[in-house]
Amino acid sequence: MRLSEKIIELRKANGMTQEELASKCNVSRQSISKWEADITLPETDKLLILGELFSVSMDVLLKDELTLSEVKKTHSCGNNAVQGKKQGVYEGVLIKESVTDDTIIDLLNVHKIELWNTGGRPKYWTVLFFTSDKKDFPEQVSKVMGTDPDNGGNWFVDFKAGNVKYIVFRDKILKYQIGNQAEKDYVCKECRKMGISDGEMNWAE
Repeated sequence: MRLSEKIIELRKANGMTQEELASKCNVSRQSISKWEADITLPETDKLLILGELFSVSMDVLLKDELTLSEVKKTHSCGNNAVQGKKQGVYEGVLIKESVTDDTIIDLLNVHKIELWNTGGRPKYWTVLFFTSDKKDFPEQVSKVMGTDPDNGGNWFVDFKAGNVKYIVFRDKILKYQIGNQAEKDYVCKECRKMGISDGEMNWAE
């Protein structure tokens, strides 16, 4: 079952019109119509809202081979669905070549993959745009981040959960509240100790 079909089924099962769903997702009715017609895909933040709104996982929404085994009603809606979501929903970008154990990818819901030619070492990076609902994801990914001087040195992955930004190295988890400059300055100071340049610290918040 395709994502477009799942959105239609979930919306109708919850007795919602396209206009009502659009309001909860903070998009236009035309956007809902395009999602359901399989013309465009919801952005990551809208997928998170849909998942929370209808109480289904990202895997169920995104994987065609998974069907809707159960439809649950929920009273959470709109941005509150994401803001109120447990802090264990992580969203960020992981470079596949930065990890020493590919099984970490099993913990991710990958929404987009890009190949970057950096001209460095390694020459090509496989970039995974992901979300993860694994509560111990920061601890798990910290175990597999690369530290090889001949393969990029001290790699890190950056992601966020709610209003908390994470910067994770091998066996080192740094985090700060977005908007708290003192906490961010401390994290940047620690990153410099790990050999990270200021240019590499322009991560998205």
